[in-house]
Amino acid sequence: MIIDVRSTFYDRMIEWRERHISEKHLVLLLSFFVGVFSSMAAAILKSFIHLIQWFVEEQLIANEHTWWYLITPVIGITLSAIFVKYVVRDDISHGITKILYAISQRKSIIKAHNMWSSVVGSGLTIGFGGSVGAEAPIVLTGAAIGSNLAKAFRLDQKTMMLMIGCGAAGAIGGIFKAPIAGLVFTLEVLMMDLTMTSVAPLLISSVTATAISYILTGTDPMFPLEANEPFLVHRIPWYLVLGAVCGLISLYFTRGMNRLEQWFKHTITNMWLKLLLGGATLSVLIFIFPPLYGEGYDVIRQLINGDSLSALQNSPLEHNSWAAQNGSWLLLTYFGFIILFKIVASVATNGAGGVGGIFAPSLFMGAVTGFLTARIMNMCGLIVPETNFALVGMAGLMSGVMHAPLTGIFLIAELTGGYHLFMPLMIVSVISYLTIMFFEPHSLYAMRLAQKGELLTHNKDRNVLTLLKMDSVLETDFVTIFPEMTLGELVKVISESKRNIFPVIDHDGRLKGILLLDEVRNIMFQPRLYKRFTVGQLMTSPAAILRFDLPMEKVMEIFEDTGAWNLPVVDGERRYLGFVSKSKIFNSYRHVLVHFSDE
Repeated sequence: MIIDVRSTFYDRMIEWRERHISEKHLVLLLSFFVGVFSSMAAAILKSFIHLIQWFVEEQLIANEHTWWYLITPVIGITLSAIFVKYVVRDDISHGITKILYAISQRKSIIKAHNMWSSVVGSGLTIGFGGSVGAEAPIVLTGAAIGSNLAKAFRLDQKTMMLMIGCGAAGAIGGIFKAPIAGLVFTLEVLMMDLTMTSVAPLLISSVTATAISYILTGTDPMFPLEANEPFLVHRIPWYLVLGAVCGLISLYFTRGMNRLEQWFKHTITNMWLKLLLGGATLSVLIFIFPPLYGEGYDVIRQLINGDSLSALQNSPLEHNSWAAQNGSWLLLTYFGFIILFKIVASVATNGAGGVGGIFAPSLFMGAVTGFLTARIMNMCGLIVPETNFALVGMAGLMSGVMHAPLTGIFLIAELTGGYHLFMPLMIVSVISYLTIMFFEPHSLYAMRLAQKGELLTHNKDRNVLTLLKMDSVLETDFVTIFPEMTLGELVKVISESKRNIFPVIDHDGRLKGILLLDEVRNIMFQPRLYKRFTVGQLMTSPAAILRFDLPMEKVMEIFEDTGAWNLPVVDGERRYLGFVSKSKIFNSYRHVLVHFSDE
């Protein structure tokens, strides 16, 4: 007999933990380690990206600056696409959306490869100049670390969900050095409830990750401010205008990105054709608009510190000092096209096979939007600081795109050290959020799941229905009958059944109708009629037929509309699977609600 030593040791470890460490203390301990591992993953990713960038810019490109910049992003996308297709063999794009899907549809289970695959894929993509960001992939990495640690200790779904939040908070804290933003991001974007049991683990992960990032890279903010323009009260109206502009640009970002991604996904199915089209599109855009190369963080630093001339490096306007210094319409048009085509560059990067997120693109577009808005106001005779507008514009775009005003406020304050601009940050973030909410109720991350009814929100009733699955409420102990059966044969079936509803199916298993006991009660005791009637003559159509893949919220809507208490369930080919009763849903609903409300 072969003894699995590893399995025995693992089981003993779990048993020792259950005897000596309470679940409450275990959660706090795990949140610390999730913060450590998430921060280390962020440091590895940033180092990997910087290593590739050093190789590209110092060793490969040398003096052929412009032309190599057209080729290297395609190299990175190609390497990333090959890695995903032949090594990972799974979709690792849309990191935040995958986290939301795991929480709502996969019982908070995230595949183990996500603890490293996004680091490799996004590192290759961004290091070689892909026009996306590293933040969403590292958030997915942190969430996967939290999920798999919780799974390893056999914790329940509710605790696994909390560990996912800890991983996300740690990832944001680690990569941005922004502990408060890590906490509020988890609450706003991942839509977890703030309770006494969740706030401590989230804070531990976020603060731990930030502290490790401080140790590894210093305490300086990511985008340090060299210019320090004070906030003046009489400029509040202009910040209101900027907030509305950011909200509208966020709407363009959200809908434009979503539609372009859908077009790329459904129109082009061949991997190499996607690579060719996406790579060519990105190269052309970078050739015309060099600021679209890479994450765009250098451009952000230049704009928030009043160095817009440097943002034009290698562009057609680089040597046109008149255009840059005099704020000509040519300069405004150029930056306007950068805003217009940034989402195209990002979609081309991911659509062609690259791996990256929208954090960096939203920050980039926010800085350019703020700068452009301020430059136009100054050209109209208003005196506003372009540096401040570029800074708060980042918060405005992030608030609008992610539907997360608190995240936008705290993240930009922590990223730049611009705490003296808290008032304009709040004004612009809230106005941007209110503006986009008028047009689009869901963020770019959530809209894909919301359309399918698979999204968890802060509405607890809706969350419970989302967590309920059809197979958990499906009842299959109904006796099936056939249309050609006589009344006499039906009476025998009724005598052996404990149900008063009988699904009628054909010999391929497809549902034809239902037969209610009440409908035949007045004739079932008359033997002279046993051969006169058949089930096909007596059956009726159900009030509605449910598909197995319907979300539970939609199922409840159908129950309310029809007034029924029992409805049949079929698959995509109308084959009968069972019945769902409203009382069964209510019982399951109460069970899940009690479980997830328990503090």
